[in-house]
Amino acid sequence: MNIDAKRKAAAGTLVAPLAEQGKLMVRVGRETSGRGGKGVSVITGLPLPQAQLEELAKQLKKRCGCGGTVRNGVIEIQGDQRDLLVAELIRLGYPAKRSGG
Repeated sequence: MNIDAKRKAAAGTLVAPLAEQGKLMVRVGRETSGRGGKGVSVITGLPLPQAQLEELAKQLKKRCGCGGTVRNGVIEIQGDQRDLLVAELIRLGYPAKRSGG
C-alpha cells in the first residue's frame, strides 16, 4: 500500500495536494475582532475549492466537538482549538503551523 492509499484510508477522502505542499503553509490562529470578545480559531492558507473547504470544516468541527463556518475561503472554528486543529491538519497531510501568541 503506497502513502497516498494510507492517507486516504486514515483521513477518509481528504488528502492534501502533494504537488503544492512545498509552496503552501496552513496557518491556525485566533481572532476575537467583531465577535463581542469571543474567540474563534481561524484556519487560512488552504488552496481548496469551496466544497472541499466545507467538507474539511465539517470534519474539523466534528473532531473538536464545536461549531464553525467557512467564510471567504477561511475556516472558522468556535473557541480556542488551535493545538487540536494543528495536530489534526498535520495528520491529514497539510503543513500546518500555529500563528499568533
